[in-house]
Amino acid sequence: MAVGTVLITGGTGYIGSFTSLALLQHGYNVVIVDSLYNSSKVSLDRIELLCGKRPDFYQVDVTDEEALDKVFAAHPSIDSVIHFAALKAVGESSEIPLEYYRVNVGGTITLLRCMTKHNVPNIVFSSSATVYGDATRVPNMIPIPEHCPIGPTNPYGRTKSTIELIITDHIDAQRNNANKAGKPFEQWNGALLRYFNPAGSHPSGIMGEDPLGVPFNLLPLLGQVATGQREKLFVFGDDYPSRDGTAIRDYIHVVDLAKGHLAALNHLREKKPGVRAWNLGSGRGCTVFEMINAFTKVVGHPLKYEVVGRRAGDVLDLTANPARANEELGWKTELTLEDACEDLWRWVSNNPRGYRQDPPEALIKAVKESQK
Repeated sequence: MAVGTVLITGGTGYIGSFTSLALLQHGYNVVIVDSLYNSSKVSLDRIELLCGKRPDFYQVDVTDEEALDKVFAAHPSIDSVIHFAALKAVGESSEIPLEYYRVNVGGTITLLRCMTKHNVPNIVFSSSATVYGDATRVPNMIPIPEHCPIGPTNPYGRTKSTIELIITDHIDAQRNNANKAGKPFEQWNGALLRYFNPAGSHPSGIMGEDPLGVPFNLLPLLGQVATGQREKLFVFGDDYPSRDGTAIRDYIHVVDLAKGHLAALNHLREKKPGVRAWNLGSGRGCTVFEMINAFTKVVGHPLKYEVVGRRAGDVLDLTANPARANEELGWKTELTLEDACEDLWRWVSNNPRGYRQDPPEALIKAVKESQK
């Protein structure tokens, strides 16, 4: 008997696929909707290879209410949603902000309308640390706690903070309306997960991040430099007031991050807290140069980079204070930055074309051996 059935939007993407795997491994049924705009259906094969179960999959855009409605209707057992589907490039969001609002904000409204129609009360939202903007503008806010004032510095971050407000208003309204009508109301809950920089791959080496086009995150870019697909890495700014002049980020292994989504979902279902925000991060800040050095050590040869000017909307320090998630969700990061670098290198060195190639036979054999 399944623990529950969860719809995961954007479930074939990087974090979505790892979260789908974690839920299947913990007894949930998983239904994925994804437009495949920036992901691959092959991730479903890898999920099945790793856990022996395959999620139901629908190629549906989250902004398409009619198509989304049909998925909910086909799976009446869905009781919760984890919402990843979104455009996610900070730089691009400043060039095409309307598209970011249409997909991210519009898609969430469509999703919430379908959830309400089908009486699905729990939503775990993939928010972002970018909602805090430049936390150094407020005294004593590094590492960043959840009560840090919201103040995103780019359209991507503003779509995330807007969605947080929409989810909060929606869940509050559902609770109040049910309460006024004398009906149960505590089943309506929302988790706003603000996370920092996901990194790494599955330790098996057969599942990882496979961005279509140019990756936007530091580690996959470094992976492409290491495999010769990219000549060099651009470091955006070395004049920040940090240890070495580069920006500070909190890297979290994607396997830990997936477990954080599972912990948040279980918390909503068991404790029924209403709407609550949690930071998911390690609490350890790492500069860009420190990350380059850590990955270089794993790869075993120098990686070429060039320092260029700062990017618009970038901030000095995004380090999480994860104390609330540690205490309330019973969750904390277990894997290190070194683990993330080693796992990423295992993924990109064995799968330089990502999901557009079969993984080496030896890796598949090792997975099957471990399952005996």
